Amino acid sequence: MTITAPRVGDPRPASGWGDRDPYAEAVRTGHGPLWLRHEDGRRHRLDIERWCGPAAGADHSLLLRCTHLAAPVLDLGCGPGRLVAALVALGVPALGVDVTGAAVARTVGLGGPALCRSVFDRLPAEGRWGAALLADGNLGIGGDPDALLRRGAELIAPDGLLLVEVEPVEVDERVTVQVEGPDGRLGARFPWARLGTAAALRRARAAAGLVEAERWTSHGRHFLAMRKR
Repeated sequence: MTITAPRVGDPRPASGWGDRDPYAEAVRTGHGPLWLRHEDGRRHRLDIERWCGPAAGADHSLLLRCTHLAAPVLDLGCGPGRLVAALVALGVPALGVDVTGAAVARTVGLGGPALCRSVFDRLPAEGRWGAALLADGNLGIGGDPDALLRRGAELIAPDGLLLVEVEPVEVDERVTVQVEGPDGRLGARFPWARLGTAAALRRARAAAGLVEAERWTSHGRHFLAMRKR
């Protein structure tokens, strides 16, 4: 499959992770601090510095599986593009998708092709990707993991893999959140979800007909590989 880098100036409207909110600003600068704030006041620290840095640590466990098992690769919610750039550097065809223009621009600047688009929009080569990635908490995209897992199953080839990072604790929650920047400024509210291993597998099977192919832990991060039943 040949992947051509799209023009950065072909954006779709973003929801939640807009280009003027604290997340986009952090992507442009490469540093935070940044949090995901829940309506009840809870906050989860977003690891923006790691996302904006080169692939490292547990990332290599994902890259290894993509290189040997599952090319070409579609990175759903690619963020600043470290995984896409690393895959391209390894000679693996890859494409990033993200709703935030600043993230897409950074990905393209690193040499990785990327589209400014929702994962639920029409995407290239649907049903032919060797793997689709949902890393860095992106299983939460849209706040509807059932719909997202179904979408992932639609995008991969019949023998493809959906590679998902899950929470290190058992949780299954849908919430409304905002991104909070270092000055306390809040972005727009948007739906999000958090799933642990058991919940992700249960929902994947029921909603998308996906079953576990592998699970692993690396550098404190937890992952699942799922395939079509």
